Amino acid sequence: MRIAIANEETWGFLPEIYTDLQAHHQVSRFERRTTNLPFFYDRINRFLFQRDFTNLMRNNDVLFFEWASHLLAEVTHLPKQSGIVTRLHRYEMYEWVDRINWANVDKIILVSQAKKREFIELFPDHASKAVVITEAVDPDKYRFAPKPFNGDIGILCHLTPRKRVYELVLAFHELHRQRRDLHLHIGGGPHVKYGDYYFALRDLVQNLNLTDHVTFYGHVSDAKAWYHNIDIFVAHGYSEGLQVSPLEAMASGCYALSHRWAGADEMLPDDHLYYTDRELQQRILAYADLPAADKTARLNFLRNRVREHFNVHHTKVQIREIIEAVGGKSVEFNQPPFVTAAKQKVG
Repeated sequence: MRIAIANEETWGFLPEIYTDLQAHHQVSRFERRTTNLPFFYDRINRFLFQRDFTNLMRNNDVLFFEWASHLLAEVTHLPKQSGIVTRLHRYEMYEWVDRINWANVDKIILVSQAKKREFIELFPDHASKAVVITEAVDPDKYRFAPKPFNGDIGILCHLTPRKRVYELVLAFHELHRQRRDLHLHIGGGPHVKYGDYYFALRDLVQNLNLTDHVTFYGHVSDAKAWYHNIDIFVAHGYSEGLQVSPLEAMASGCYALSHRWAGADEMLPDDHLYYTDRELQQRILAYADLPAADKTARLNFLRNRVREHFNVHHTKVQIREIIEAVGGKSVEFNQPPFVTAAKQKVG
């Protein structure tokens, strides 16, 4: 089967899926051509894009869009000539879904049941196209090595208001009054759109006299090693698709807690979730006071949960099978009439 991958954003969630598709099919990647001619370059670049994507559809059975964003929005308003599958993570729901011609999309992969419900509420006519395949990680890439508990609490994310790291520092400040041995580790550097947020965090830590108890790491290039500094990983944001960093932390041997953003209950059991700062503090203290054997049992449970329910070696096959099903229909649709009739007669 001929499959084309269309993606101009991060490939961070795609490597295992891409490799699996390559092992079974003929796979190509869309690469945008542009020109810097001094006149009419916008018009020329748009012409090149439409022509190249039209040819891409003609030459492939199915196109897979890793993000339901700008590329999908443009292509779904061109004449449909191949199957189209997309994966919708989170941010696209609030920036792009109203610009996409969903009539030209064959399958929409959502990363959680919560996101599927949200999509169907917006586009009920396309509910039958929506399927859930959770975000996932490769557990074999993360060495499961829980460290002796030392009160190290961590968060790793883009430092933006949505992640609520500022509020986490405030909650930690109150918690630290009760347990002086706790330490907060913040992974992530200044965000291009929210540079003031990073500096506000630094000022907050200094003003609360927490500089000896909060460590900023900036951009973390080796997350696999960073997780081994952490005892309890906290996902404190208010909106996620299905957040990957807690899954990576759990695979590495960290305990995990999460604010109850929509879909968090699909990732973690109820006793790992919280709404208020007080609930978060209670959950941290309760885990800190567990005997070592009970901590080990909890960590093994979380590791196995990732391996069984959020394993990319399972989800990559599910995604490939959806792409194959859509591509198979595209092949059937695009065959000359006499070939289709002959197949029907043989059947």
